[in-house]
Amino acid sequence: MLDVDKGELIEQAELAVVDGRIAEAAPEDAEVLDLGDVTLLPGLMDMEVNLLLGGPDHRSPLNPVQDDPAVRTLRAVANARRTLRAGLTTVRNLGLFVQTGGLLLDVALRKAIDLGWIEGPRVVPAGHAITPTGGHLDPTMFQALAPHVLPLSVEEGIADGVAEVRRAVRYQIKHGARVIKVCASNGVMSHTGPAGAQQYSNEELRAIVDEAHRAGLKVAAHCMGDEAIRNAVDAGIDCIEHGSLATEETLRLMLERETFLVATTYLTEGMDTSNAAPELQAKAAEVFPRSRATISRAIELGVRVACGTDAPAIPHGRNARELLALVRRGMTPLQAIRAATTVAAELIDADDRGRLEPGLLADVIAVPGDPLADIGVTEDVRFVMKGGEVVRDERPS
Repeated sequence: MLDVDKGELIEQAELAVVDGRIAEAAPEDAEVLDLGDVTLLPGLMDMEVNLLLGGPDHRSPLNPVQDDPAVRTLRAVANARRTLRAGLTTVRNLGLFVQTGGLLLDVALRKAIDLGWIEGPRVVPAGHAITPTGGHLDPTMFQALAPHVLPLSVEEGIADGVAEVRRAVRYQIKHGARVIKVCASNGVMSHTGPAGAQQYSNEELRAIVDEAHRAGLKVAAHCMGDEAIRNAVDAGIDCIEHGSLATEETLRLMLERETFLVATTYLTEGMDTSNAAPELQAKAAEVFPRSRATISRAIELGVRVACGTDAPAIPHGRNARELLALVRRGMTPLQAIRAATTVAAELIDADDRGRLEPGLLADVIAVPGDPLADIGVTEDVRFVMKGGEVVRDERPS
């Protein structure tokens, strides 16, 4: 069993679970599960997924207008189960950007999981991503659709100006969002502007942060460009997603302000851009190598990096590949595991998970071998327990 804080493996480990939490000792009549020669880890966490996208039968370019909200929610059911069985017991679902009539589908998914109706990780939902007209998560931008095709409302996150962004944030909070996602810059797959161009004004960013923080919620910003990242940090953004083109000066500012970075660095190796427009493929070819170097420098400086994949930019259920990529960028295996456990727990203000200690949630996974020697074993999860309930058990018969 791995002691994540000490970085030590405990041999011949025993873990007692009572009423969904890790206990000091097991009752005399406890059921005993002998998992054999495996290593126990805390349930892993992914700080950037979108369970409503990707997964089964998602390759049609017309998917954004073929899936109605009911079908999209059912798609998320399949993706949630796959994610949980891969050892991810907590995720942040960072921002719907589809037409739903104002329904917060990730909030509905979270409720269904929490009520035990379906299997899935604990979900921290963002509702709809807040983005300007033509911004990175304006879905009509991705397909370069004609005007008035697939219009989205302020409630669905398309918001321009201080008044509208405040209204958009308030709507997400009212209907169950637990984190706010904003597009502070464009992205690699954006048709609008050069890579990393800032898309919200500084005044709009400050208004978004003000609304979220007064309600006790953190703000995560999709942000690639250096100037946009600096302005987002100055506005009080709590977490930068991607951070691809940050300079040394900006990384040091993030370190000073204790701003989290969700690096999503595996997608720079594993994202399939073959179907993207030629100009977007060219942008990826330019940005991805620079992004890998940026993340390596952020790790070297000690920026607080939390694990996040941007799934389905990589397939749901393959989330552990981010840990391997973080090690390739310069983390030790222990640091990568912490990025997906203790650092992620700190990011979401969850003091009830991320370690295997008495009193914490019994979110436990098992992998073969020693993850401190080979982080790749995290791709081979043999056992998953969430809140004391076994959801995957592949012990030898």
